[in-house]
Amino acid sequence: MVKKKTKFTCQTCGYESAKWMGKCPGCSAWNTLVEEIEQKSPRRGAFNHTASTILSKPSPITSIETISEPRIYTKSKEFDRVLGGGIVRGSLVLIGGDPGIGKSTLLLQVSSQLARENRVLYISGEESVKQTKLRSDRLGVTSDELFVLAETDLEHISQSISEVEPAFVVVDSIQTMYHSEINSAPGSVSQVRECTSELMRIAKTKGIAIFIVGHVTKEGSIAGPRILEHMVDTVLYFEGERHHTYRILRAVKNRFGSTNEMGIFEMKETGLEEVANPSEIFLEERSQGAAGSTVVASMEGTRPVLVEIQALISPTSFGNPRRMATGIDQNRVSLLMAVLEKRVGLLLQNQDAYLKVAGGVKLDEPAIDLAVAISIASSFRDKPTGATDVFVGEVGLTGEVRRVSRIEQRVQEAAKLGFQRVIIPERNLGGWSIPKGVNVVGVSDVRQALQYALGG
Repeated sequence: MVKKKTKFTCQTCGYESAKWMGKCPGCSAWNTLVEEIEQKSPRRGAFNHTASTILSKPSPITSIETISEPRIYTKSKEFDRVLGGGIVRGSLVLIGGDPGIGKSTLLLQVSSQLARENRVLYISGEESVKQTKLRSDRLGVTSDELFVLAETDLEHISQSISEVEPAFVVVDSIQTMYHSEINSAPGSVSQVRECTSELMRIAKTKGIAIFIVGHVTKEGSIAGPRILEHMVDTVLYFEGERHHTYRILRAVKNRFGSTNEMGIFEMKETGLEEVANPSEIFLEERSQGAAGSTVVASMEGTRPVLVEIQALISPTSFGNPRRMATGIDQNRVSLLMAVLEKRVGLLLQNQDAYLKVAGGVKLDEPAIDLAVAISIASSFRDKPTGATDVFVGEVGLTGEVRRVSRIEQRVQEAAKLGFQRVIIPERNLGGWSIPKGVNVVGVSDVRQALQYALGG
């Protein structure tokens, strides 16, 4: 009997070793090498299931004819916005998120919307057909063009796709799928890589848009090899707290659109409902007259969103003061506190600082610097800012307030929600129309901004 050869494969980066090691030399992760049976090298010409049967030849790019196909829109404008304006035929989209966050619910609702004009195949490797039916009844999903399949064998899935001939396919999830030619367990690096490669071939050759669900690790990244995110066209993350009703859909990779877009949904008993105006949601519980609270107009892709930034500054009881931030980069908070101490004269070196973006949103653009600085100064001096003030601007190390992009859209969003004064960089004044009822104030440095915001 021929002895089977084994190898050890890292489940994070795919590094292969002849013997087991505690620490992976490729990604420096601990206890990630798993023993797998080594595959024999296929004979020349025998490995055809991942290659096209028609050999392609190199051709000049000027001689290639393109046909502009319109994108397919769903009933969810938030979902279409994150994808870059709709679904592209032949695309492979990966959606990741924490367990129970609503990935399957979102895709089942999108499948129902697409099934009104197209044929959709929903493949579940984690639920039976009856369980999927029970969830669809709860969500009100009914369509004769929505086909459901409970299968994990990729060969049977490929045959079903050829028989049904759908325009869209949903695979839930990629970690449960396996290929019979790979002897490793489902969810391993070899299985995930091979199954994704086969689904990518089906999507590109047949022009089928395929959505695959990916599990995430405890660090928040998608489980499996890193090559999984490189192979697909679009990577979406479904974020949110399980104990809160709001969910945020973000794009971290998109070959057909921007990666700065954000879609907001609310989880209800009947499923996910899109939030048309997220600014009202983030500001509905704001306390009036509270020190340390400011409002910033942040751009999330092509849409301005008004978000509340809260700061709590208190004397420290330790040798080293604490700096904690939720939704903002902690290094940026330390930088702005150093600017306030050096350029404005606020003694913050013996103060603990706690900052938070209300609503669970993550902000990373430079235009939030001024609002963060005003919030810190407001809490330190225990003076509230105006209830109808909005702050926008980037703060430099010398204390200057630098210009930001798309200032007109930010001010219009503030005017729409009833804010009366917007403090912006001085260099952003002029060249655009100011909405009625809004007082736009231009400032050149942080000290001047504090005089307008706190009166000194």
